[in-house]
Amino acid sequence: MRSLFAFPNPVNEVSARLVAGGVVVMTVLILALGWQWLLIPLAYGFVARVLTGPTLSPLGQVVTRGITPRVGVDKPVPGPPKRFAQGIGATLTASAVVLHFVFGATTAADVLVAMVLVAATLESVFAYCVDYKLFALLMRAGVIPEDVCEECNNIWGRTAAA
Repeated sequence: MRSLFAFPNPVNEVSARLVAGGVVVMTVLILALGWQWLLIPLAYGFVARVLTGPTLSPLGQVVTRGITPRVGVDKPVPGPPKRFAQGIGATLTASAVVLHFVFGATTAADVLVAMVLVAATLESVFAYCVDYKLFALLMRAGVIPEDVCEECNNIWGRTAAA
């Protein structure tokens, strides 16, 4: 049995892309309609996914329990880079919450949300994870130890082949 605070490894890339699609919808609503209140559930979702994968994330639950089983495609990819990506999303969205609600810096918060929108769009539409590439660069530079993700050690060969 998996611990509540365990991130899945491997991760179904289809689920990750569908969650990213949900993030795209939320960020578009924030930027296009000015629904800044959505910053709070957006940031919560990223923090929840960093801590527990989809377990405590409402969007993660809808995707992994409702949508992905109906799609019926399972494409496993290493979990640590996806957790890293969720951590970057959590940092950007939590910062946007503080900027908007504490400092009233809506424009600065919107810039961070736009960054999330770009990354989530690339992930959901093109299966291109910007943070996955950053994770690979940090591994290559020795900042992230190789034992964090044994399967990622050959990430450059895999991404070049794709």
